[in-house]
Amino acid sequence: MTPMTLEETLADWQRTEDEIRRRQAGKAGVARPEQVIGKTGMEVLSAMMLGELPYSHIGDTMDFILVEVAPGKAVFQGWPQVKHLNPMGGIHGGWYATLLDSALGCAVHTLMPVGRGYTTAEVSINIVRAATPQSGPLRAVGT
Repeated sequence: MTPMTLEETLADWQRTEDEIRRRQAGKAGVARPEQVIGKTGMEVLSAMMLGELPYSHIGDTMDFILVEVAPGKAVFQGWPQVKHLNPMGGIHGGWYATLLDSALGCAVHTLMPVGRGYTTAEVSINIVRAATPQSGPLRAVGT
């Protein structure tokens, strides 16, 4: 199989995001207890991606979206925007931290049995290459 070009990869990422956003249109919010009772973490996240359960508002605020889940894995795709710039003109570290925390937290959530949850106790990141609003989409893969 021939590897995809950068243009093909970006087009594939955009198609995936567009399809998920179409299913989730107008469904941001917090699931009610009766909507998630009896569901594992994996089932909850899968239902969010399918638009069967509300997705979190933080994705709208930070311009990122859950694009893939599997047991022990969650992938978020984000778009750094001008509104995410810090006073020095770089993407704010909190944007990266939120994207990464979401990916890792949801990867953990995929492994939660019925009735269990998690919370982030600590976050530490090292940014080794800056993104800009011109960078295009970034993906954070939590495992």
